[in-house]
Amino acid sequence: MLLLFTKRDWRGGRNVPRKGGMIIAANHLSWTDPLLFAHFAYNNGRWPVYLAKSGVFDIPVIGTIVRKCRQIPVHRGSTDAARSLKDAEKALREGACVIFYPEGTITRDPDMWPMAGKTGVARLALATGVPVIPVAHWGAQELLPYGEKKPRLFPRKTFKVLAGPPVDLSKYEGQPLRGQVLKNATSDIMAAITGQLAELRGEKAPDEPFDQSETRAG
Repeated sequence: MLLLFTKRDWRGGRNVPRKGGMIIAANHLSWTDPLLFAHFAYNNGRWPVYLAKSGVFDIPVIGTIVRKCRQIPVHRGSTDAARSLKDAEKALREGACVIFYPEGTITRDPDMWPMAGKTGVARLALATGVPVIPVAHWGAQELLPYGEKKPRLFPRKTFKVLAGPPVDLSKYEGQPLRGQVLKNATSDIMAAITGQLAELRGEKAPDEPFDQSETRAG
């Protein structure tokens, strides 16, 4: 079905390990990202595992499908919120390919560059030792722009993907998983994603990532 509505320009698939636990860390442009991105992962030999809002698992039919697809529920705003990261850690140790959007939401950067990331991905990577593959994509925002409900199916959009080599986090090994260590590791991951996106777009990325928290504070 996706091939009916999108054209593919996928690069760097050789950087996606075909077995073993791994994290794919990607930028977030549209609500269509997970579906389009799952196709990329599956086509490169990996079953995509996402963290999905727990409410999705309660929807008739859809909830059953999500469970059968071995996705991980996120219990936001509850005492069980940390459980999703524990479940993700367990899945990674068992060899899963878990896909994360470290920004935590669709980018609010005016030019659609990646924002500052949250530290959950870095924490999981350092705790488990699995590789983090930075992957940038471009085109999903043309299929379904943020804030719109109806996809723009025609003309067919090109979904571009560029996967890079694993992020080097070796300098953080053995250090406590808190504070500045997690912030620095997160910055390294986001810088790698942004570098992939700059190459994909053929443009220079901003010197500093857009920080949504600073915008809210202002």
